[in-house]
Amino acid sequence: MRRFPLAARPLWLIAALALAAAEPATSAVAQLTAQTPARNNDETAFARRYADVVESRGRESDSTRLSRLFATDWDWTNTEFPEAATYVGYPGQNARWTDNSLGAIERRNRHLQQPLAAIRSIDRARLSAAAQLDYDLFRKNVEDAIEGTRFKTEYMPVTQLGGPQYLADIIAIMPASRPKDYEDILARLNGIPAVVDQAIVLMDRGLAAGITPPRITLRDVPGQIDNLLAADPTAGPLYRPFAELPPAVPAAERERLRAEAKRAIAERVMPAYRRLRAYLAERYIPRTRESIGMSALPDGAAWYAYNVRQQTTTRLTPQQIHATGLAEVKRIRGQMDSVIAAVGFKGSFAEFTRFLRTDPQFFFTDSASLVRAYRDIAKRTDPGLVRLFGRLPRLPYGVIAVPSYAAKSQTTAYYQGGSLDAGRPAYYFVNTYALDTRPKWEMEALTLHEAVPGHHLQIALAQELESVPEFRRFGGYTAYVEGWALYAESLGPELGMYRDPYSKFGQLTYEMWRAVRLVLDTGIHSMGWTRQQAIDFFKANSAKTEHDIVVEVDRYIVNPAQALAYKTGELKIKELRAAAAAELGPRFDVRAFHDEVLGSGALPLDVLETRVRAWIARQRTKA
Repeated sequence: MRRFPLAARPLWLIAALALAAAEPATSAVAQLTAQTPARNNDETAFARRYADVVESRGRESDSTRLSRLFATDWDWTNTEFPEAATYVGYPGQNARWTDNSLGAIERRNRHLQQPLAAIRSIDRARLSAAAQLDYDLFRKNVEDAIEGTRFKTEYMPVTQLGGPQYLADIIAIMPASRPKDYEDILARLNGIPAVVDQAIVLMDRGLAAGITPPRITLRDVPGQIDNLLAADPTAGPLYRPFAELPPAVPAAERERLRAEAKRAIAERVMPAYRRLRAYLAERYIPRTRESIGMSALPDGAAWYAYNVRQQTTTRLTPQQIHATGLAEVKRIRGQMDSVIAAVGFKGSFAEFTRFLRTDPQFFFTDSASLVRAYRDIAKRTDPGLVRLFGRLPRLPYGVIAVPSYAAKSQTTAYYQGGSLDAGRPAYYFVNTYALDTRPKWEMEALTLHEAVPGHHLQIALAQELESVPEFRRFGGYTAYVEGWALYAESLGPELGMYRDPYSKFGQLTYEMWRAVRLVLDTGIHSMGWTRQQAIDFFKANSAKTEHDIVVEVDRYIVNPAQALAYKTGELKIKELRAAAAAELGPRFDVRAFHDEVLGSGALPLDVLETRVRAWIARQRTKA
């Protein structure tokens, strides 16, 4: 899973955390009010720029107008969603949070008509083939976003996986080398109360509308906030940038900055988090719904169908996906049984998985050793990449532990992209919570998925693309991005991995994990499955630990359809590779195939298939 600390509006920005965001962050309400006219002026200026694209029809070429539209929309997106700007390295927005007031959300929904009118005014037939792809993707994204405004996702700004309790993730990726950078961090610290207050307003609206996360999934959220409520303002993650200030910050400024950070945390941030915790524990969580399926929400069946289309970029129905999942579970289970037989284990599948989950030989006893082992696997993978890829990214990545305040409710690992523009490396976060639930045999498959040749390779290459608009460099479609990462796990034998049979079983466990998702996600949200039914099915077909299974099932419950993307995308990429190998025979070059799949950034699966099959046809005509 890749995890990006972005605001959640733009479908063409790589998947967002469900963070509640706030108005421009300053230290006083009066200053916030004073900034409102500037925002209105910005809105008017952007409306003028979009209108100019429409009005210039016939005076400028369609390709020029398309480029102006992309530039306008990129500027609007990063101005409107400053967390996104921080992530991609867009300048000038780091002192603010997104305005998630009810009025701002309604305004942004209305705004979508402006890029739609602009893209409709452009004659696609007059564009080059490359520009036509840009046109198609942009138009699809806008139309999908408009369709999605029907559903009140914003009424659920807090889950166990996202919310104001995760704002330290934004602070952690902010630039921190100049005095101005620290002023920006202070502004965002002082703005956290607005983040909290806007989230509370949205949750109140959700309660009134019957739109809330399931109560069972929120059980750890008060504890997540408790982890931030240290008596010492310098003890938590929000103060961390001020612990060691760089030489570029004058000595005379350091104490002032540290004092202001302590004051902001003690006098503004901590009271806001205590207010949020009290609201959640006393008012919100007791009134949230007991049901778990999206079908129980208002307009829930249509909402889930929309999510399925968005996450898979297909027209597959939940029933079709469920059937595919059952077939994949059966196929992979046969391979797992073969590995069990090969190692000579005498006992049932359940007994073998219990052995894998409990035998001390499969676990580290300290966090540092676990992190070092992950780093070793990543470095052992790197040399083999040149045999499979013609292009490799320039952006480096590191392997570090999941922050302790979030580890209990987070998945086994996740990837957070970096930015050459912002001078920030990518990171592969590995979970060191409950070491007796982090077996060694899952580590190779997980690393191939989250780092290379999975998320890091694909996402970094996309960011380094030239001659494509920014929404494609930084954008994503979950079925492609997660499908690629799951496909990357299957490249292990070609990279010298899975030589140990237990690691091979781990790879199959991870593939089974994604096949199980097809069954559980559709079962929960479309077929009335209970939470326990989902947990039991997962246990019966996987070696994942009890803790991981519970965390995963709860993830599917609060993020409907996202888990469907992995297997759907992987199966499509494998299908295309098999077609290319069959049609090209000895002329099939896996490096060229991978470069073609990755060479245009993330794409909807139907677009990917069209482009790869065209590539196959071109290869066949070559001498």
